[in-house]
Amino acid sequence: MTSRREARRTGLDILYQADVTGTDPRAVLEAWSAGGRPVPPFGRELVEGVADHLPEIDLLLEERSEGWTVSRMAALDRSILRLAVFELLHRPDVPPSVAISEAVEAASDLSTEGSPRFVNGLLGRIAGELRPAGAPEPGAGST
Repeated sequence: MTSRREARRTGLDILYQADVTGTDPRAVLEAWSAGGRPVPPFGRELVEGVADHLPEIDLLLEERSEGWTVSRMAALDRSILRLAVFELLHRPDVPPSVAISEAVEAASDLSTEGSPRFVNGLLGRIAGELRPAGAPEPGAGST
């Protein structure tokens, strides 16, 4: 069984490949599957979700990134952010803190020195607008 972290990384690889080649993420996803490269179900859900909501995600990133346009962002950072924003907006089963920390870790592992701070700041701003300060995360609270 594949962990969600591994599935996210596979999804990220597919989104990055789609971005740098100018290909629809769904087409890259299908090419991976046809080529025998395993794509975990959660990774598939993330890629399809980003593809389905790409205009909404990019608009949110554009509006919330100070001094940056989405097209000016490094392709890898853009892919990391798109995946995390999809999780923040459309995956209530993923706590915002997990979506953000996974994105920051991916930026730390894969991108430039300043990327983790950029990713963390932008996603923190977006998450803060989606959930007011002091509001509990989904699944938090009394048991």
